[in-house]
Amino acid sequence: MSISRSARLVTTALAASAAALILISSPASAVIPDGTRFYTPRPDPGAVQQIAQLKAAGQRALAGQIRTMIETPQAVWVTGGSGRTLTQSIKAEARRAAAKKKLPVFVAYNIPFRDCSQYSAGGATSVAEYQAWIDAFAAGLGGQRAAVVLEPDGLGIIPWYTTINGNQEWCQPDEADPATAAAERFAMLNYAVDRLAALPRTSVYLDGTHSAWLGVGDIADRLVKAGVRKADGFFLNVSNYETTERQLKFGNWISKCVYYGTQGPAEARGHFEQCASQYYPASPGDFSTWPLSDAWYAANVGDVSPRRLAHFIVDTSRNGQGPWAAPAGVTWPDPQTWCNPPDRGLGLRPTTRTGDPLADAFLWVKTPGQSDGQCDRGTGTGVDPARGGTADPAAGAWFPQQAEELVRLANPPLR
Repeated sequence: MSISRSARLVTTALAASAAALILISSPASAVIPDGTRFYTPRPDPGAVQQIAQLKAAGQRALAGQIRTMIETPQAVWVTGGSGRTLTQSIKAEARRAAAKKKLPVFVAYNIPFRDCSQYSAGGATSVAEYQAWIDAFAAGLGGQRAAVVLEPDGLGIIPWYTTINGNQEWCQPDEADPATAAAERFAMLNYAVDRLAALPRTSVYLDGTHSAWLGVGDIADRLVKAGVRKADGFFLNVSNYETTERQLKFGNWISKCVYYGTQGPAEARGHFEQCASQYYPASPGDFSTWPLSDAWYAANVGDVSPRRLAHFIVDTSRNGQGPWAAPAGVTWPDPQTWCNPPDRGLGLRPTTRTGDPLADAFLWVKTPGQSDGQCDRGTGTGVDPARGGTADPAAGAWFPQQAEELVRLANPPLR
């Protein structure tokens, strides 16, 4: 999973559909209640192998830390499959969680042009195929309790899109029709939200990117077009390293911007670009300036009940040490700060005790210890200069070196 740069306006018909949602929808209240215990799926085989190797080498303390990491609740990624086989696999996982009285968190990650065909390329090949996939996915959940993280990067990277500020999205795959690709992305996400939100015990969250990526107005606009007001909210920081402190502010601003552009003064309807953000009046690199954007929301949105605002979840799986920057003086073509940065640590453990009425949970969505991809910092060499010039594992493969870093630098520390 990689990050994006920008996006494209959708068709008039899609805009009209989004406008209709503004009139008839209201945000769902939190459906992940306080005290929820989350499910731990079976570990990556690479983790099991690493633990065995460490024990054999006499490194029992490190082996124990990695075991603690893999025994911590985390999400189940669903990246393919189809039909009855997909339905049965999800049903089996949901039932295992139910038997343990735990809530499973599923990541639905199969949309066409996933990751704009980069490190995590793949996904369905058409709208119809994706809708059939969602149908099979939903059938597997049925009446079981579950939370669904719907398509990481699905709104951060949109093929052939233009942002509300008129900037063209960098993702322009030759295989996608420039005239329809963006509208199809929103249509597919709306379909998925409708199908999943109709399930009696499933909560669903859409992609909200993170605080070092899209501005508040841009992502709020995309979320509304994707059906966030029919969902339970949005997710932040999936597979990334931004601090929880910043995500809480960012998430609150997105929620209030969605409200401002859909239920605010008549002259504000649809004008998400007016919303304050981490980029203005705040300065993204200076957290001490972020109260400037707080002040804008206090003046223009006011004190709105959390029940009337979209909620969110934050991925804290790898943000214990915060974001990474390339060493001073290094001139790699693209530092790829999101891609296997060295010396990061596990973050806050999964919990519903977030201290924020809009934050439903802190979750480990990205599987800690799995690689982000074969990062080369834009050098085209296939090796990672930030990690001594060795080749990183492929996206989703187990990365022993990173796993050791995550447990060693965990914040709070592993017990």
